[in-house]
Amino acid sequence: MLDDRVREVLARLEAEGAVPPAYPVASETGRFLFALVAPQTDCSVLEVGAGRGYSTIWLAAGARYLGGRVLSLERHGETAEAWRRNVAEAGLEEWAELYEGDALETLGRIEDVFDLVFLDAQKDEYERYFELARRLVEPGGLILADNVLSHEEILGAYSRARQSDPTLVSVTVPLDRGVEMTAVLSS
Repeated sequence: MLDDRVREVLARLEAEGAVPPAYPVASETGRFLFALVAPQTDCSVLEVGAGRGYSTIWLAAGARYLGGRVLSLERHGETAEAWRRNVAEAGLEEWAELYEGDALETLGRIEDVFDLVFLDAQKDEYERYFELARRLVEPGGLILADNVLSHEEILGAYSRARQSDPTLVSVTVPLDRGVEMTAVLSS
């Protein structure tokens, strides 16, 4: 739920804007993520590229609504510290956990199953993130990739590959910087 603590941290992060190397999703994308997670009971979310926690806060606020959790991956130590402060300030540490380290290494060690995976990290690694994360999503789960329109020169092939795979249903949602929304049909 979006209580005052959550709203205040989101507003502060929006006012601060991008702080390299972390570039938060646009606020409309954050609301979109919340809307996907909030109506699902016990929704389990994997976030690749946590940044300072802006998208995590939207996801965790949604997970808190009907129960659930968010596991976020972040490789930059200073950014991970900001994530911890922001998630705690929003009062969402019970619903969000952070693994610090390179996502390409961490994804190979994760054994959990997730209802939703959100990719928002190194754009030139999305294919590898997808390959590693797909095994963690059962049929009916979603994998979302941010920035597919703003970085089409890098991510256009990613979107085309998802849309041509018969084991998936995928669509580019023209929201903000573009989100590729992929439903897994079969393993």
